[in-house]
Amino acid sequence: MSNWQTNRFDEVADIGNGQVDPKKEPYCNFVHIGPENVESGTGRILNPEIAKDLGLISGKYEFDEKSIVYSKIRPNLNKLCTPNFSGLCSADMYPIWPKEFISKSYLYYFMQSPMFVNEAVKCSMRTGLPKINRQDLNRIKINFPISLDTQKDIVNTLEQWDTAIEKTEALIDAKERQFQWLKSKLLLRNPNSKHWKTETLGHYIEEKKDKSTVPDLHPCLTSSRRGMFLQDEYFSKQVASKDNTGYKIMSRGDFTYRSMSDDGTFVFNKQDIVDKGLISPAYGVFAPNKHMDADFLYYFLNSSVFKRALAGEIQGGTRTALKLNALKKLDIDIPELSEQKAITNKLNTAKCEIDLLVKLADQYRTQKRGLMQKLLSGEWHIKNKEAA
Repeated sequence: MSNWQTNRFDEVADIGNGQVDPKKEPYCNFVHIGPENVESGTGRILNPEIAKDLGLISGKYEFDEKSIVYSKIRPNLNKLCTPNFSGLCSADMYPIWPKEFISKSYLYYFMQSPMFVNEAVKCSMRTGLPKINRQDLNRIKINFPISLDTQKDIVNTLEQWDTAIEKTEALIDAKERQFQWLKSKLLLRNPNSKHWKTETLGHYIEEKKDKSTVPDLHPCLTSSRRGMFLQDEYFSKQVASKDNTGYKIMSRGDFTYRSMSDDGTFVFNKQDIVDKGLISPAYGVFAPNKHMDADFLYYFLNSSVFKRALAGEIQGGTRTALKLNALKKLDIDIPELSEQKAITNKLNTAKCEIDLLVKLADQYRTQKRGLMQKLLSGEWHIKNKEAA
């Protein structure tokens, strides 16, 4: 470690005073992230391409030829910043100019590292408010090799992981588009097949009406557009009624959906979390019968084909309602069970490819975090460029 040194942030970089005029300083190209791009409750950024998000929940670092920009996401800090957030919020917008003995690329990666983020989180939560000011930022210690060549080797190594992540994410995006095309093709009635028929949805499903008779009979669940979750894991605190007597009981494999929607979109989820769970009476609960394959039902209900069939049944003005009784009366085109299973096998194979790629991307991110911890702390050294 004799070739490494540790300095305060203000010793390795100059931070602007927040009064920079973006008209005079073109590198201050801040992207405003409005509330419409932030998921309520989690702070997850919904539109990362527009937001130029770098995988951080509550803040972003923007890097270009002239500077690193560490900026605050402006709207509703309480939604964006939770105690376990991965990013940071500053009290203002600050351009950062690294000094000559530390490269901008190295500082960029260090500011994403667990060492930096953990210290910044401690500072940001010190007053109970999720923010960090320049004084706090200046006190954080930066560990770096004295040699700029060594800094470059570390950056090149980490960039290889960034490239792998970006390529995998691009492949996931392509596979997902292909999957949506395949789903729309396979779930649309084949006019040349004699194995399809028109029936009401009620012919294939049965409503589940069992309700809890005592409080806390089973774990509480919530159904969101991202899937099914245990309620106390999805929300930062328990939001269910203290007395959940009368909540609907969902067995493993049951389906549910929220019967009210603000935009006319309804998502149908299958419960595969627990053997038995409770869900609010506001949700419809049903299960496939012997005429319907469960996986086929899941794909079909969340397909563009079904959404088009559903459009005529949605009622309401600013808020739309979809009662289960109306859903059961809906006419749909469905193949016989053997063809359902054949279609499901094709879709499951395509979905498995996507899941494997998602897992690979997660592994790359985990590896990158581990590398950042080892390389940026000086615990591991790159002995030559070939090794890098």
